[in-house]
Amino acid sequence: MESDISQAFQEELTCFICLSCLTEPVTISCGHSFCRACLQLSWEDSHLPVHCPMCREPCQQQEMRTDIVLKKLVSIARQASLMKDLSFEEHKCVSHKETKRIFCVESRIFLCQLCSNSHEHRGHRHCPIEAAAEEQMERLLKQMASLWEKIQENQETIEAENRTTTLWMDYVTLREEMIRTEYRELHPFLCKEDKKHIQCMRKESQCVLEKLRKSEAMMVQKSQELREMFQELMAMSQEPYVVLLQGLDDMVRRSESMQLSMPKGMQPELSSLPITGLTEMFKHIQVHIFFDNVTTVHSQMNLFNVLREFSFGPQRKDTSVHSVGCYLASWGSLKLISGKYYWEVDLQDSGDWAVGVCEDSWLRNTNQMIDSEGAFLLVCVKEGNHYSLLTTCPLFRHYIERPLGRVGVLLDCEDGCLSFMNVAKSSLIYKYPAGTFKNAVQPFFSSGHEGKTFNPGH
Repeated sequence: MESDISQAFQEELTCFICLSCLTEPVTISCGHSFCRACLQLSWEDSHLPVHCPMCREPCQQQEMRTDIVLKKLVSIARQASLMKDLSFEEHKCVSHKETKRIFCVESRIFLCQLCSNSHEHRGHRHCPIEAAAEEQMERLLKQMASLWEKIQENQETIEAENRTTTLWMDYVTLREEMIRTEYRELHPFLCKEDKKHIQCMRKESQCVLEKLRKSEAMMVQKSQELREMFQELMAMSQEPYVVLLQGLDDMVRRSESMQLSMPKGMQPELSSLPITGLTEMFKHIQVHIFFDNVTTVHSQMNLFNVLREFSFGPQRKDTSVHSVGCYLASWGSLKLISGKYYWEVDLQDSGDWAVGVCEDSWLRNTNQMIDSEGAFLLVCVKEGNHYSLLTTCPLFRHYIERPLGRVGVLLDCEDGCLSFMNVAKSSLIYKYPAGTFKNAVQPFFSSGHEGKTFNPGH
């Protein structure tokens, strides 16, 4: 009878997936329980909604909760198994014929009471084997949780790198067409220059593309290594306590070492290749813009933070995050509705900045720093040592060298288009297509650098 009860009890503590004793048991919405690691692996490649491996009932991943009662019962069962293992002859001290029930933390060996008081081990830290086993199990579970987080983080990086590769190829195609159009409009007599420009850009972009693919391949390899390490730790978690106590240290060291060398995604970038005399062509229409309206924006949900999250993701790991308490925003009083205008804005080494034009309706909107509709801006956001260059309306990321010093702004009200130029490099950053806007617009500039003189003009 007792044997039947013991067997039934053991079956209730067995994971349906791995068929071993439950490790860190979790219970899901349907009531069934599994090892946390087994369920994580089971659900990893499943389409939403995920299903219970046992009854196939749909459930939510966030409903995976540690079953405290079941965890305690598993601990009792493992302790009973440990006591049984210690009763074998191999766990008796040869010298003193006593059962080894003491664990030496420094030497990682089992000792009897008399050996633990010997001169060799007297200065070491000792504890009962039962307590040491529980401590090692918690250590193992923490290591598995940390490693699983890194596996998910690496997978997200792989997916982001894959998206970046696609976006990069699309961006290079778009930029080629933009450069050709610019040469046709501004330099019809330089038919060879545009071909040389395109050839240089293609060569550079191909090198970047190869690096992106190599980087992604390294991440995939790292992902495989992390998963193999996770499965190794998982197998160790299912071993008896006597094995766990003496075999965990090396595995933890290897796991920690692997987590320290995580690959990072690339930040691809094209060089700002010059277009001969680009900015000089607009000197005859150059104007000085007076930014009369200056305001301080303290909101944490402003344009820069929204675009920073768009560029670098909500879970940014860089501890050297560029952060400022407030932003200065300024716009010109003059509303421009006809003619062509060119002006330059001094960036003053700002980390975050926005340059361009906006419609009056956008300026009157109290959420103007969140909602970019009606604002045609070139925006730079900084995250740690990385920068991201974007344009709004529509939101679009540019993989081009960020301008330093001055940005040239060319506004053509007749065609309803806008161009941004890197003045120092005499290079085109981006040109909005004709018909982008039809209403009157006002020049706009915002800076995310405190303690500087705010002078966006000459």
